Amino acid sequence: MWKRLIITLFAVAVLLFSSVPAAAAGNKQMIGVNVVLNTAITDAILADLGTHGKVRDVVYEIDALTMQIRAGDLTAIQSLPYVAAANPDATRNGGPVSTSAVTNYAAGMNTWDLDAINVTDFGNGRTIGYDGEGVYVAVLDTGLLSSWRQYFPEERIAVEYARCFGGGGGDNGFVSSQPNKWQQDQNSHGTHVTSTILGYSMGGVPVNGVAPMATVIPVKVLNQNGSGWSSVVARGIMYVAELKEGPLADHPVVINMSLGGPSLDAMEKAAIDYAISEGVIIVASAGNEGTAGMGYPGAYGPVISVAASGWIGEWTGQRTNPNLPTYYRYWWYLQDVAEGTNPLDFYIASFSSRAKPSQDLDVAAPGSWVVGPYQMNGQISYYFLGGTSMASPHVAGIVALMAEKYPALTAGQAESVLTSTAIPLPPGSRTIYTPYGTTTTVFWGADATGAGLANAVAALAETP
Repeated sequence: MWKRLIITLFAVAVLLFSSVPAAAAGNKQMIGVNVVLNTAITDAILADLGTHGKVRDVVYEIDALTMQIRAGDLTAIQSLPYVAAANPDATRNGGPVSTSAVTNYAAGMNTWDLDAINVTDFGNGRTIGYDGEGVYVAVLDTGLLSSWRQYFPEERIAVEYARCFGGGGGDNGFVSSQPNKWQQDQNSHGTHVTSTILGYSMGGVPVNGVAPMATVIPVKVLNQNGSGWSSVVARGIMYVAELKEGPLADHPVVINMSLGGPSLDAMEKAAIDYAISEGVIIVASAGNEGTAGMGYPGAYGPVISVAASGWIGEWTGQRTNPNLPTYYRYWWYLQDVAEGTNPLDFYIASFSSRAKPSQDLDVAAPGSWVVGPYQMNGQISYYFLGGTSMASPHVAGIVALMAEKYPALTAGQAESVLTSTAIPLPPGSRTIYTPYGTTTTVFWGADATGAGLANAVAALAETP
C-alpha cells in the first residue's frame, strides 16, 4: 500500500499509494470499476451490463464505461465476451516528497533547474529562440489556487478551456464535471507544476519558465488532498483530446500529468491511446517509489516519462557558515549550472522511481529542489518542492518548445528526439549537501535514468 508522509520545512518523505483490490473489498461491497470493450458500445451491451450493476459513465469514443458493482461480480464482468478489460478504479496521486520554504525573494530571472536543462544560461537569460508561443499545455493536476493571478499573467491561462472533473472510484463510479472548481484548489500542487512551465511572479519579480509564452489549460482531476481516480484522469485526457479535435485543431497540444499509481488502468490506457492518435503529446512523472518501480501512466510506453535529477551545487554552504557570500547561500538562483554538459554535476534523486522490466523510463529532469508558488495557510508563498512531479513539467515545457518549432510534431517523434539528445548519466553516486548543512551520498543504477538528462538546446537542434 502506498503510504504518504510529508514533513514540511527541509524534510524528505516517501510517497506510496495503492488501489484497493476487489477481493479485499468483500464480495458484497459496492465498488467502482472501469470497463473497456473489444467492440462498439450498443444499447444491448449496456442493458446486459446493467444486469451486473449500474452503468454510470459512458465514453463512446474509446468504447469504455464506468460501473458501480458488487466486488464479487467483477470476475463475471471480466469474463463477458465483449469485455476487453475491467478493473477496479485505480488511485492516482500527485504530490511532492519534500518541501522547504523559500526565505529570500531577491530579484532573479533564472533558476538552477532552467540552467540545468539548458533553457537559460546564468547571467545571460534564455539560450534558445523559442518560448512556446502558440502551444497549449494541459496540466492535469489539482487545478490552480484562487490566487493564481498573483503568480501568472492572465493571458497565459486558458480560462475558457479550464475544467474540473470529480467523482470516480469507491462505491461511486460516476465522473462529473464541476466547471468552477479548477481555480479553487487548496493543495498548491498544480500551481507549482504550472510555474515550471510558464514561470511566475515572485513578489513582483518575474522568474523564467521553460515555455513562458505557452498557454496552460488547467484541468483539475485530483481532489483537494492531491489524490483521485484513474476514471477521472481518463475523462480529463479525453476532454483535452476533444479540444485537439475541435477548437485547438490548428495548435500543438501537450498534456502534463504529474501524478500516478501502481497499476495501468484499462480506461486510462484507452484514453491515452486515443489522445495520442489525435495528435496530443503526453508527458508524465515516473513516480516517487525508488526501487519499488515506476508509477502509471508514466510507465506506459507511449507516454514520455520523467525521472527526477538533482544538481551537486544544491545547498552549497547552506547554514554551515552564515558569513559566506550570498553566491553560496542563495544557490538556487545565484549559482551557475553547467547546462547538463557534464554528467558529474548531476545525480538521480533517491526517491525517483526505477524502471522495472516492461516499464518504460525515458529521460530525467530537475526534480530535487525546485522553487515555485506553494501556499501554506492561505498565504502567498514560495517553496522548494522535490518529486518527479516537479521533473515532468520541465520536459513538458521542452516538448512545447519543440512543437512551436515543428507544429506537426508527434508523440513518437518527441520521445525519439528527447531520448536521442539526452546527456547520458551512467550509474554512479554523488555526495551532496542537504538543507541542514550536512552531506549525504546518493546512489543509482542504469534503471534510474532512462536515456539521461533532457537538454532543450540539443532537442531543438534535432527537431525538424
